[in-house]
Amino acid sequence: MESGMSSGLSTGAIVAIVCNSLVAVLILILLVILYKACQIPSSQERTPVLATVEKEQKNEQKYLLTTP
Repeated sequence: MESGMSSGLSTGAIVAIVCNSLVAVLILILLVILYKACQIPSSQERTPVLATVEKEQKNEQKYLLTTP
């Protein structure tokens, strides 16, 4: 082989491969985080409590608005 021609990758190609690999790792981490976040069950017991608190607040607001 001639000394002027190399069969290796150019610097730009290596930089592109490294950047794409980094992006792939970050996307993989994001997908793992999303998967773990979707695994957390929502608490069904708290929903009625929050609904009654909101109703009480609305009733108080109605009372405050209707008082002369």
